Amino acid sequence: MSSITELIKELREKTGAGFLDCKKSLEDNNNDIEKSIEALRKKGLAKASKKSSREANEGAIGVYSNENMIAIIKINTETDFAAKSETFLNFLDSLGQFILDNNDLNLSKDKFFTLELNNITVADQFNSMIAKIGENLVLNELIIFDKQKSKYSYYIHNSYKKNIGKILSIISFNTNNEDENVKNFSKNLCMHIAAMKPESMDVDDLDPATKDNEAKIQKELILSSGKPSNIADKILEGKMKKYYSEVTLLNQNYILDQDKTVKDVVEEYNKTHSFELLSFDFITL
Repeated sequence: MSSITELIKELREKTGAGFLDCKKSLEDNNNDIEKSIEALRKKGLAKASKKSSREANEGAIGVYSNENMIAIIKINTETDFAAKSETFLNFLDSLGQFILDNNDLNLSKDKFFTLELNNITVADQFNSMIAKIGENLVLNELIIFDKQKSKYSYYIHNSYKKNIGKILSIISFNTNNEDENVKNFSKNLCMHIAAMKPESMDVDDLDPATKDNEAKIQKELILSSGKPSNIADKILEGKMKKYYSEVTLLNQNYILDQDKTVKDVVEEYNKTHSFELLSFDFITL
């Protein structure tokens, strides 16, 4: 006779249901696998494995912070309706708080799924939630920042609640000040990033292949417009400058002062408030 552990494993493989759901179903059905499967199906708990193959393009991004770290979690759902539900938002918050309590700055997605939350692995927590809300869930991003290395500021756009939304921008910076002025300035930079969606910090940070491809496209457009080849390179220089001003953060026009670039604004601010912009991340669904 199979051990209860083996039966639970078999039932989970056949249904995709969580550990505790499988254990209870077996107990209720005298360890009969087929009856347990039927019981789980009647409760809607055996559909999780099938739902896990469905596309999830909606969802939410949560940000969680303590004195040591900032954790960002992006979970995709199938519908916006599910992403806005209190059940899902509470689930996201529970995972975020769990990451902070775990306090592992090197936590990966794979390791995260093996950890136990309330005596159940995170992987099983996902399976149970999939069955509960009736939609596929995908942990798309798990990013952790070490607050001992630099300062951080973030902004959430299209928010469902204070720390959860559909767009998140975050910057890291160095400063000797932590007053409201610096907080407001760093927050404004994050708002700019959310609005303008830069691809890199500066021109040198762009993928060379991306730059080469853009230059090739622009040159073909110039030549096809009838411009002579001897002035094509000069026109291309201007076209690429405009392109860089659109996709690189430091070369974009600052949304709160269109006459200045972000680089201009940061350099001016640094003269009076000690501010060095180090990096940024832009996360969206």
